[in-house]
Amino acid sequence: MIPALKDHHFEAILFRNRATLAMVLVSLVILMLTIRMFNLQVTQHDHFTTLSNDNRVHTVPIPPPRGNIYDRNGILLAENRTTFRLEITPTRVPDMLDTLQRLSQLISYSKEDLERFHQEIRLNRRGARRFNPVPLRFSLTTEEVARFEVSRHQFPGVSINDRQTRHYPLHNLTAHVIGYIGRINEEELQQIDQGGYRGSEYIGKTGIEHYYEEMLHGTPGIRQVESNVIGRVIRVLEESQPTPGDDLFLTIDSKLQAVADEAMGDYRGAVVAIQPKTGGILAMLSKPSFNANLFVNGISSRDYQELRDSGERPLFNRFLQGQYPPGSTVKPLMALAGLETGQITADKSTFCNGWYQIKGYKHKYRDWKKRGHGETDLDKAIVESCDVYFYNLAYSMGIDAINSYLSQFGFGRLSGADITGEQPGLLPSRQWKEVNREEPWYPGETLSVGIGQGFFTATPLQLSSAFATLANQGEQIQPHLLYATRSTRIENPQLQKYASLGRITIKEQSNWDQIHDSMRRVAHSSHGTARKIGKRSKYTIAGKTGTAQVFTIKQGDKYDEKSLPEHLRDHALFVAFAPMEDPEIAIAVIVENGGHGGSVAAPIAKQVMDRYLIDYTQEGAG
Repeated sequence: MIPALKDHHFEAILFRNRATLAMVLVSLVILMLTIRMFNLQVTQHDHFTTLSNDNRVHTVPIPPPRGNIYDRNGILLAENRTTFRLEITPTRVPDMLDTLQRLSQLISYSKEDLERFHQEIRLNRRGARRFNPVPLRFSLTTEEVARFEVSRHQFPGVSINDRQTRHYPLHNLTAHVIGYIGRINEEELQQIDQGGYRGSEYIGKTGIEHYYEEMLHGTPGIRQVESNVIGRVIRVLEESQPTPGDDLFLTIDSKLQAVADEAMGDYRGAVVAIQPKTGGILAMLSKPSFNANLFVNGISSRDYQELRDSGERPLFNRFLQGQYPPGSTVKPLMALAGLETGQITADKSTFCNGWYQIKGYKHKYRDWKKRGHGETDLDKAIVESCDVYFYNLAYSMGIDAINSYLSQFGFGRLSGADITGEQPGLLPSRQWKEVNREEPWYPGETLSVGIGQGFFTATPLQLSSAFATLANQGEQIQPHLLYATRSTRIENPQLQKYASLGRITIKEQSNWDQIHDSMRRVAHSSHGTARKIGKRSKYTIAGKTGTAQVFTIKQGDKYDEKSLPEHLRDHALFVAFAPMEDPEIAIAVIVENGGHGGSVAAPIAKQVMDRYLIDYTQEGAG
């Protein structure tokens, strides 16, 4: 057999093709490696440099201790407590799903815990915060801590750390004043100073916690540590301590707050008590309230839904946001305006037959007393709260003069108190109605404003501030909550100065005296609408009751409280200051659907005033 001859030409072509293919494949591999190397060493250089350093040495921000909040007597209202938290650093976990599944066998966590955990990972995925540990569970028990520590080596990137968390010892009692802190959300993250909040997870959300966030927060520190491959810290290389936030002392008296809460009982409403001479707010109660501790680490959906959907509206801040018709409580101020504008004199009388009618109109504006008050002068009008007298005064003054005078006492604008969420109420005017209702002002609406009804609304804070000004005979002091501050830089607390906003000028000093004396007789005369609290009182009270309608009664219909559902009954109001000769406290009480100011709201105010003016004096003497 003759062997086949080799085809050298074919083999050469075959070899070149194979060599070309091999070169192409090698070139592609090299190109891929080059791209990968570029991606690792250039594009993701910072990321992998940080990861590499984190395997050995890394910098940990130290959040500053938040300043404590105390009442005026040094009783804690907000403090920091140390708790154990289960935390995961996502960049150190090779398989998050597997890690979470295995962790659940050691330490239980809820669906809401898991949702919050993933939400925070998404929030932190950009910038330096992506290397921060993210909490999965808060407030672990010692048994749970011990159970995890036994198996800790099986969970790289997972640790249990002691952290400080906010706690409000008085729970519901101060929730609306102090407010609460919560975990920083995405919107807040865009607004805060990233450097100043390194390592921080919380920020003030409402109340004092929000208003004084900058003072309370402090400045973070830095700790440089060396760790092993599973993330356990071997040693601390360098550390700079954080600067704690300032401690705040408030003008609030927590014992007085508790008295107001107990006096309010099961009623809904608000109490605000102020020192007229300083503007310091002594008590600031909104009831019902809620436990502020529920919000610190994220309230559960069930708890939040229960609070949100409650007919009692515990989340509603009544002393700041409750805009109620002030009712007859404005009558002393209306009387003062009448004296100052010359529309009335102290001895000029109006006959009250139980209703008032504007000339040329058929509508009758009723007095609360069906048979009327008969001949009524200024003193009797305030003492017995005669509506007809003030209908006549309001009509003669006109809405422009009423608006101009009452605005001096702070109605229709923010009080400027150092707390977030305040509403301005409404002191109506012609211009307001033209702009907001696109209608002219009608004479009958002036009558309603004259007795604190109609469009007229005010907050409990505004009422207490207005009557503190009346107690001061026109000197306006800024209502405030901050009493003193204390920082690590200064040993002793620094008292805050109160601010005078000026004085309401008055033509005749006797006008102040006349109004004060008539308000005294509201509580201390046999016909006064608050005479029950004036009997056997150890100090002189200057007060005024009020009743605010929740709905309008048709002409000719009779208001029958007993037949109405509770939510349609009148609001009960009472304002006062005492002792009248040298006022130390001014107070406003509003009881939603409480009915009568004299029988419901006034006794609540009396208990608060007794505690402040009698019990404290006796305790001091003892």
